[in-house]
Amino acid sequence: MATTEASKSMNNASDRDPFNNNCYGTLLDSGYVGVELPVLDVNDFNDRIIRGYEEGHGEKGLPADLSLARSLIPAGTATLRDFSYVAPEIPDYIPENCTGCMDCVTQCPDTAILGKVLSESVLTEKLSAIPEEDDRAMFDRQWSKTRKYYEGPQKKGKEGGRFAIIIDPSKCKGCAECVTVCDDLALKMVDKTDNTMLEIQKSHRFFKEVGPSDEQYINDNLLIDMMLKEQTHIYVGGAGSCAGCGEGTALRMMCSATGAKYGDQWGIVAATGCNTVYTSTYPYNPYLIPWTNSLFENAPADAMGVRMRWNQIGWEDKPLWCIGGDGAMFDIGFQSLSRMLASGLNIKVFVLDTQVYSNTGGQSSTSTFTGQNTKMSLHGKKIDGKQERRKEIAQIAMMHPRTYVAQTTCAHTNHFYKSVLGALEFDGPAIISCYTTCQPEHGVADNMAADQARLAVDSRAFPLLVYDPRKGDKIKDRLSLQGNPAVKEDWYTMPKTGEVVDFISFARSEGRFAKHFDKDGNPSQTLQFAKQDRLENWHVLQELAGII
Repeated sequence: MATTEASKSMNNASDRDPFNNNCYGTLLDSGYVGVELPVLDVNDFNDRIIRGYEEGHGEKGLPADLSLARSLIPAGTATLRDFSYVAPEIPDYIPENCTGCMDCVTQCPDTAILGKVLSESVLTEKLSAIPEEDDRAMFDRQWSKTRKYYEGPQKKGKEGGRFAIIIDPSKCKGCAECVTVCDDLALKMVDKTDNTMLEIQKSHRFFKEVGPSDEQYINDNLLIDMMLKEQTHIYVGGAGSCAGCGEGTALRMMCSATGAKYGDQWGIVAATGCNTVYTSTYPYNPYLIPWTNSLFENAPADAMGVRMRWNQIGWEDKPLWCIGGDGAMFDIGFQSLSRMLASGLNIKVFVLDTQVYSNTGGQSSTSTFTGQNTKMSLHGKKIDGKQERRKEIAQIAMMHPRTYVAQTTCAHTNHFYKSVLGALEFDGPAIISCYTTCQPEHGVADNMAADQARLAVDSRAFPLLVYDPRKGDKIKDRLSLQGNPAVKEDWYTMPKTGEVVDFISFARSEGRFAKHFDKDGNPSQTLQFAKQDRLENWHVLQELAGII
């Protein structure tokens, strides 16, 4: 369970700062059952408990007092976690190539890249406060003059803004996702030498000391600029997820969108799974909002109880997200999810769809693609991986009474943010299924989460969609396939090469389908069947949307 400023302010229990002094137990617990949890001294938690775990004696040497016994974790303690030992390389910023597109900041799963923009006069003032001349010159070089933030305002007669991105060396796991998504070649991976790390550490410290971005340079109509605002950094990094984790990026972006609209006045009920393991590896918590995790199968039911209690005490306007993987929402928790959607309660569901039970080492789920090699559906001599068709949670959710539904990916940034903001604005149940690459189980490189998500959409493996009941009385009015390539065609064709991008193209790029190709690269019959399944699913969506 996590404790935060939000829990304290909603309970009107205290005015004490939770990160620097004391804070009360989780909002979800105290608000739900009406019991005030014991005071948790956060300074003591940081100095005694976190230090104990960092020094290696925490789990055996610390006394089992009330806070330790209940596993209460204050907000944002994961900021104190250090992953600088994980990788031999770290990204290096090349300011002169940067356009300020924010793709690297957005796609980083670990909040290890931060962006900021300041007016030139304010930056000059901040630089003058750095005592060492070499340090001033080094930090000044980190601030670029992009067309977006510098030249654009100048053309309007305003002062130009200097833009910078900084690497947090304690959070970076060296996945190189940022380098992959940067089309401007403004980032490259370099070895972690002593001099390199010293410069990066100094830059990060100076970056934190110059204060927040100047909001006059942030365009609220450009959703990609969202993470320039410090109040959107609800997911602070330091989670124990794998390098390049697709889920980590999805959670960060969801938290940013919700934080931009509601600050820290919202909460999470999470189903047991990878997301609850890497975000609550005691004593580290990356969230700055109150959250709790329930059993694998009943997170939506738990969220219903929290929602009704919140409504009872006048918190109807505070959003509540229910998070789970495809195993929790498609399978064992499906009945609970269906009941929640049918209830009409204002709960938002966020599904981290990896098409596999990642937390248990790669078991198949009903979200698993046909032919995929997983535990419980191993590819052997007689059976070519999973033989069942994939369940489509979006179509099922659409058939529930007045439910907002979206399928999206982190690689389609605007579609993702619009889906989340649309769900938050909808006055009823909403569900967003987000494609999230799981590098170990999918058999892809650490830096490929965004590329694979984009390919999943292009190949019809995972089509984008938004179903909004407010758009009309007919399904074709409510359902939009905007964002998918070639929406009127069966398959997308690459304009330059003429190559047809189908499900076999997608499968060819991932290790989980490797056994379906012979030595000449020819696909198996099972994979041909999987291709047909994806095409039939696409045809159903086209028909529902009134395209065919």
